[in-house]
Amino acid sequence: MSLDKIFVTLGGLILIAFIVWFFWLVKKKGVKASTTSGGYQEAMILVKGGYTPDVIIVQKGRPVRLNFIRAESSSCSEMVLFPDFKKSAQLPEGETVPVEFVPDKAGEFEFQCQMGMLRGKLIVE
Repeated sequence: MSLDKIFVTLGGLILIAFIVWFFWLVKKKGVKASTTSGGYQEAMILVKGGYTPDVIIVQKGRPVRLNFIRAESSSCSEMVLFPDFKKSAQLPEGETVPVEFVPDKAGEFEFQCQMGMLRGKLIVE
């Protein structure tokens, strides 16, 4: 094997390793939901090409209110689903839509659009 083939092969392997690390292995820090005077753990989530923030940290057993505001017209982002909590909500463009529930168990729970293309995570401590 010639020297140029070795460099190309090594470069390709390094690029593959970087892609795997970036998309699947890196852990994002979550945003801790703030507590309101009404006792809700609350966070504002922007829906525009994804969820921002996409990792939210809440406490178990206390009511949660996640306020979604959709700033795009993509049909994929019309709805948000919380399958583990049996919750869903339609997200009209430009409106703030609250999703309220009480997490009764600790763990990591995904939320997503109806097509599964936009994804987020709720961490219950």
